Amino acid sequence: MRVVAGEFGGRKLKTLSGNNTRPTTDKVKGAIFNMIGPYFDGGKALDLFSGSGSLGIEAVSRGMDQAVLVEKNFRAMEIIRENIAVTKNESAFQLMKMPANQAIQQLIANEVKFDLVLLDPPYAKQEIVKQINLLLDNDLLTRTSIVVCETGKEIVLPKAIGNLKERKRQDYGITAVTIYDWED
Repeated sequence: MRVVAGEFGGRKLKTLSGNNTRPTTDKVKGAIFNMIGPYFDGGKALDLFSGSGSLGIEAVSRGMDQAVLVEKNFRAMEIIRENIAVTKNESAFQLMKMPANQAIQQLIANEVKFDLVLLDPPYAKQEIVKQINLLLDNDLLTRTSIVVCETGKEIVLPKAIGNLKERKRQDYGITAVTIYDWED
């Protein structure tokens, strides 16, 4: 696995061995960022189920100013730290070692807003709609926010969640990517 494009493009990233995480393939990661960018002019990203950190790292590589990486697994967090070190830009990343819902509550207290949200939860433990509603209800998204959800292809998310409307859904093997944009 590697950073696909941008400032850190081509740098190799580590993944956690075993079945604790399911890393987004380079092909799917490249497709996601080509659909939503492919590059950004600043902003803040939230990678709520970081795994190896590759999606958040890709977002910063492609122009986001900062990424908040949330992961509850200790071993995965160690891999994320190693992968961030490869960027030589550690200050662009904030790590939160805790479950996603707990992280959202902490972010609410900090009144942080995100321009890009990446949701790639373990397929069997998805609460995507609930988590997006938490972000919306607590004003953690901007009117230009993009929300990217990676699920099993058998999962069909709603066409709209609050002010977020589905822009596109694309299947890649067993994976589906659904992208939402803000719409008044």
